[in-house]
Amino acid sequence: MLKLVEQPLQKRMANVCTVAAAHAGKVDAEARFPSETLEALKQERLMGVLVPQDLGGSGAGLDEVADICRMLGQACASSGMIYAMHMIKLHNLVVGGAASPWHRSFMERVAREQLLIGSATTEAGIGGDLRNSVCAVETNGPAFALRKEATVISYARQADAIFATARRGPQSASSDQVMVALLQEQYQLEPTHAWDTLGMRGTCSEGFILKGEAPVEQIFPQPFAELAAQSMLSTSHILWTSVWLGIAQDAWNRAQATVRAEARRRPGEKPPAATPLAEANVKLHQLRATIVEALQHFARVEHDADALGSIGFSVAMNNLKVAGSRLACEVVLEALRICGIQGYRNDSPFSIGRHLRDVMSAPLMIANDRVVSNIASSVLVSKANVSLVE
Repeated sequence: MLKLVEQPLQKRMANVCTVAAAHAGKVDAEARFPSETLEALKQERLMGVLVPQDLGGSGAGLDEVADICRMLGQACASSGMIYAMHMIKLHNLVVGGAASPWHRSFMERVAREQLLIGSATTEAGIGGDLRNSVCAVETNGPAFALRKEATVISYARQADAIFATARRGPQSASSDQVMVALLQEQYQLEPTHAWDTLGMRGTCSEGFILKGEAPVEQIFPQPFAELAAQSMLSTSHILWTSVWLGIAQDAWNRAQATVRAEARRRPGEKPPAATPLAEANVKLHQLRATIVEALQHFARVEHDADALGSIGFSVAMNNLKVAGSRLACEVVLEALRICGIQGYRNDSPFSIGRHLRDVMSAPLMIANDRVVSNIASSVLVSKANVSLVE
């Protein structure tokens, strides 16, 4: 069974959400980083919640983090996505750095100093395939150097550290990858692509040439292929989808408020929009159920490396991503139809414009076509498991 989210953690995030919601409009309109949200997250000591308690963190579970990502996504989608991306990297650190003195020490720093971790996994020339790299780690004695043309690094200018993927060495195959940790003072950023997008504007996901040098002890000890299977695949899809659930939930709430207002104007009559509101509610709960199922699946196999690397688990997490992104978009579109012109207006309290623009990123990160293609290859050699019991 899933653990209930600890009330103190929810209350702390509720305080952050109040701040995030107050600035969400300007963050979107100005395409600026939600600095007020980050400061509130730090004040509430929420940046290191996944770090084990013996290293100064809260030792929170992924289900707890998923729910507070939902809460923050409901208040401000850009803030929610930034926090989710940070938590994905933090989970990578906890899983991949458990046996490494340097990485354990860095976990302590994240919890103590409330650091923000960025991610550089995409790269020019690989077409969005995170499991291949063009750049390579070049080792010289006790240090390594890296130059990566990253098409996207979310909130790179605000990050305190960046985790980057690369080939193990100049002679390594593109799929023989490692992940490296680079601290802010160990890298330079050369801008290559601006971030002027339809939605998720506050994530400030610009492109950069990332150049860094650091001690070799900052290279994660396990191959990235293992880290991707044991941490990145599940956390990315679960936490991203949780943010999309938050967006959809807030859009539905606005649609509900519109229908309630109509009901008050016509006492004793059921508003015509009540039926589509109910249909949207069905999809909203379907979306929630897909996330809960994924969390339960992850909890069952969290400490089983073979199960985490299995075709069945990969298909399940990829199914979550595709189904979750589709359902979130459908809920928000239905909310816009219910709200009508008030939802279409940007100056209305029932506006759905920002929600629609933000949620339309869901099928694109990573592109659903690519994910479905990966699923198609897997289902040819695996059985569909639709059993209702374990």
